Amino acid sequence: MKFHLAINLERMDDNIDIVAVRDHTLEMVKMADKAGFEIAWAAEHHALEMTIAPNPFQIMTWWADHTENIRLGCGVANAAYWHPINLAGEAAMVDLLSGGRLDLGLGSGAYQREFDRMKPGLPQPESYKYMQEMLPLVQELWKGDVEHNGDKWQFPKATSCPKPLQDEVPMWVAARSPITFDYAVENGCNIMCWPLTMPMSEAEKYRVQLDESIAKAGGWNGTFALMRHTAVYGNEDDRTQCVSAIRNVLGKFGNLMMKKGDVINGFPESVPFEELEGNVRVDPKMLEENLMFGSPEKVIEKLKAYEALGVDAFIYYASMGLDMDVQKRSMELFINEVMPEFA
Repeated sequence: MKFHLAINLERMDDNIDIVAVRDHTLEMVKMADKAGFEIAWAAEHHALEMTIAPNPFQIMTWWADHTENIRLGCGVANAAYWHPINLAGEAAMVDLLSGGRLDLGLGSGAYQREFDRMKPGLPQPESYKYMQEMLPLVQELWKGDVEHNGDKWQFPKATSCPKPLQDEVPMWVAARSPITFDYAVENGCNIMCWPLTMPMSEAEKYRVQLDESIAKAGGWNGTFALMRHTAVYGNEDDRTQCVSAIRNVLGKFGNLMMKKGDVINGFPESVPFEELEGNVRVDPKMLEENLMFGSPEKVIEKLKAYEALGVDAFIYYASMGLDMDVQKRSMELFINEVMPEFA
């Protein structure tokens, strides 16, 4: 099993020093690079302090300058917010400046609040159409001149400048629905999934969907990656902080997913726990069981279950509003006590 890191610049309130957040984020990526993580993932979100990522390609270029081996993943760009020529050029520039370490992920977004500001009038459930038109078009632009007269974009002959250094840039799709699994497999893309706070049965459902898509397509040799919020702890104080932090984040995440609260100067208000529903649930016992939380021994046990399911890469999602020192202790335990079991 390979290991990836997903981490955001995040602030839960304006008392947190943004420079300290910047430095901490880079330190975590450098730790992952030194430990042999395969990919560091940068997200795209807008007008939200809990995920400060207005341009993932800028973040990836920054990380590239301070790392040696780890690949730089865009996880993921929201296709509806970009023009294909712009996205192809930005991504290829990362590949050039990083010495050929780009992995490009495209997705359909999550929060209707963002669409209302970035792409007014577009319902989030319809945004997958932009992703499906964008992905092959970017690959064509990397090869040379192409004229495009599609449903979402039209432009005369143009190409990507620069071109990627890699002959073939690994492409990723964020998938949860059968239609997206089908599309990713048919187009030879790697797949990343996020079961949110759902139990193991959600990951099993994704595996079934993937297998069904592979059967339809007649084969697939991509990577199946699964992301979970991760916290490895060796004492009760860190355990308490980790559970409290994820519950706090979920209250704000519920605001964005359910549109039940306001966002003031980039900070989402928390939805009361009793009003949370669906994929956003905050029972402490359930969270410890479903997420990649626990002692090193417990985390190894959970990862072994994912490995048996056919998960090729585990994405360690570090961002959950947790104290930065506790985040680093968790990462150190994961590197020193968990990863050697999968060498």
